[in-house]
Amino acid sequence: MKASDLLVAALESEGVEYIFAVPGEENLDLLESLRTSSIKLILTRHEQGAGFMAATYGRLTGKAGVCMATLGPGASNLATPAAYAALGAFPLVIITGQKPIKSSKQAQFQIVDVVSLFRPLCKAATQIVNGNRIPSLVREAFRSAEEERPGAVLLELPEDIAGEDTSEAVIPPHARRYAVAGDTALDEAARRIAAAERPLLLIGAGANRRRASRALRRFVEQTQFPFFVTQMGKGVVDESADLYLGTAALSSGDYVHCAIKRADLIVNIGHDVVEKPPFFMEPDGKTVIHVNYKAAEVDQVYFPQLEVIGDIAQSVERLGQRLEGKLDCDRTYYYTLHEEIAVHVQKGSHDTRFPMVPQRVVADVRRVLAPKDIIALDNGIYKIWFARNYIAHEPNTVLVDNALATMGAGLPSAMMAAMLSPGRRVLAICGDGGFMMNSQELETAVRLNLDLVVLILNDAAYGMIRWKQDQLGFPDYGLTFGNPDFVAYAQSYGAAGHRIERSDDLVPILNIAFESGGVHVIDLPVDYSENKKVLIDELGARVCTF
Repeated sequence: MKASDLLVAALESEGVEYIFAVPGEENLDLLESLRTSSIKLILTRHEQGAGFMAATYGRLTGKAGVCMATLGPGASNLATPAAYAALGAFPLVIITGQKPIKSSKQAQFQIVDVVSLFRPLCKAATQIVNGNRIPSLVREAFRSAEEERPGAVLLELPEDIAGEDTSEAVIPPHARRYAVAGDTALDEAARRIAAAERPLLLIGAGANRRRASRALRRFVEQTQFPFFVTQMGKGVVDESADLYLGTAALSSGDYVHCAIKRADLIVNIGHDVVEKPPFFMEPDGKTVIHVNYKAAEVDQVYFPQLEVIGDIAQSVERLGQRLEGKLDCDRTYYYTLHEEIAVHVQKGSHDTRFPMVPQRVVADVRRVLAPKDIIALDNGIYKIWFARNYIAHEPNTVLVDNALATMGAGLPSAMMAAMLSPGRRVLAICGDGGFMMNSQELETAVRLNLDLVVLILNDAAYGMIRWKQDQLGFPDYGLTFGNPDFVAYAQSYGAAGHRIERSDDLVPILNIAFESGGVHVIDLPVDYSENKKVLIDELGARVCTF
């Protein structure tokens, strides 16, 4: 058997459905092996598109997504998706090509040390130097990528190794057991929670796994635990609950931080310091309990006093058993704050100004989408507005990157969600800056016959940085640009294009786009003057009332 055939057989054994790729000549043996396999090749227009789609596959399924590129520039274009997977904890296997390693007549043409380049970004990075090693290396790559904490793994397949003969057999996947937290830690956690007068629950990115979400929903319903979430924890528990206290979109000064100040104990379930801090710990402050698959990574602002380490779903279930039902604690302030937040979020939700203000955009998107429909956010100031104002009802219905926070991932992520969730509305929400970084993937979306709507928030600037520039008192400089005609641009790829010209048009045009199917791009002018007014001035003047 040819080594590239063995590699594909090993990938099939791992249950790989898709490979997202921009192949090069060093991948041609592998490409030929894929041609006759059960794996579907998804050709993208840039390696970043391939990497972001594969990482999002991993995020949504729990199984490692796979992407492929050639050597040199093809491989280096996957560095950002590798970092995206590493910080976001998304299982990803990257396969890159390389010139022949036994003999080559091209000197150093296109050659960079890809394995060394990726080692800081990956859980493992290995060059395959013998075809007989493929089964063990593939099995180890998927085990490492998928186990907690998930991340990226790189395999480099040189051109001559891909073509050599091998007689090795595939190593099939093996069942994994989840580590269970010890009774001593669970008993102590339950004792401290029961003794607290104003306990508060934080749900972070690590809890956004299917098994963990089900367990957490039962736990919150049983205990009536007041809770808030990080951006990447949105939807793990239904945010329409009376004890939901908001998303920590800002590190301090928001409504939810009044609840944090009021609490005497915070249970952090699935929190990871790669996310922007949801609150700042102080040495003589409240008790913090860390519940996660892995031990806490101690940071200046995060150093929990008690850790419960093991499978989150089992830890939460066993904590619930020890607490024996509804917590005996004072929820009065939390209920009051919940009502204040609900009123605050509604402000601006019917504002008729045009260009549209962010509050109205968020409210209109929520009006159009059902609880299980999906939004995929690129990165920009609008991400804060959606984190604070958008009520999520189901896990993984708000795909946001609050770890690497890279621009350009929103569209490929939404494309992957649309492929995996037929029948559900999927909306990519991108700033004009982020959209243009991988806008060429519109062609891929059209070619794949996806049902997908892309909402471009158009302010002709890198709005987040422009806002920060203003916060620091610097003159407005260097952050504005011109845009193409997005309607004509969409049409040039075979997608439908729409332009919003008054605020009352957004809801009907979104509905028309979703109902008609196919790929649609909507150009929406936005007014970000509310950023300073609400997120700086109003929140800065707010005083927590206890």
